[in-house]
Amino acid sequence: MLYRGMDRAALDAAYNNLTAVADSDQYLTDWRERSAKLRAAHPQHLDLRYGPAERQRLDYFACGRPNAPTYVFIHGGYWLRNHKDGFAFVAEGPLAHGINVALIGYTLAPQARLAEIVAQTREGVRYIAAEMPTLGGDAAKIYLSGWSAGGHLTAMAMSEPSVAGGLAISGIFDLEPIRLNYINDVLGLDEAEARQVSPIHHLPDRSKPLFITVGGAELPELQRQSAEYWKAWEEKRLPGRFTPVAGRNHFSILEGLASPDGEIMKMVLDLVGSGTEKR
Repeated sequence: MLYRGMDRAALDAAYNNLTAVADSDQYLTDWRERSAKLRAAHPQHLDLRYGPAERQRLDYFACGRPNAPTYVFIHGGYWLRNHKDGFAFVAEGPLAHGINVALIGYTLAPQARLAEIVAQTREGVRYIAAEMPTLGGDAAKIYLSGWSAGGHLTAMAMSEPSVAGGLAISGIFDLEPIRLNYINDVLGLDEAEARQVSPIHHLPDRSKPLFITVGGAELPELQRQSAEYWKAWEEKRLPGRFTPVAGRNHFSILEGLASPDGEIMKMVLDLVGSGTEKR
């Protein structure tokens, strides 16, 4: 048994969201189509380069309201697949509420080690903060968020000074089971490196609010990861909340962000309202 009573086959299945959701390919195809339309409608600030690597680019979608808050989204794909361009659709919800949206891209594994991907994410956040006067948003109202691997990267970048709050959606917070399953065939993590990039082993002493959510129809391991990270976060008396979403799987959960009336969108609105909490 490799981990929590699971052998390699069981552990692989426990983290394979593509096979767990029968229509996952349909979701990804639909997201790409909707994202292409949104990018075409908002071409002003696409592929802004925030670093030297090819994928160190970000998109910024302005809501048209001066000094509005900005919701920053980091895509998932277990750090080894997908592209920011296919996730622009998530901006539909925040834009409808007068919130700017930025999408950060990053170098995928194995071209980058996971620690480097974390560093690129932080660099993207710093770039957004520095460019706020030009982009027209409020530099004091930057809210970091991400889905799946992006939830992990959100947790790892919460200590950036410009982040006013965070929302981790279906994230990975302990990389030890990842080190032991099929994903590590690409990531190549050893035990020390997995611990180094595991948010659950690097909880801050102080933080801005972090909201954590996961779908009630997601794989049990994904639900456990979010619940245990919240427990550790709460035990340190750090601000935030844990709000699972009943009935949502690993893919349908993002529809609750793209919809102006969705469950995740409501969390974003609550997060923006709580962002004045002190460190």
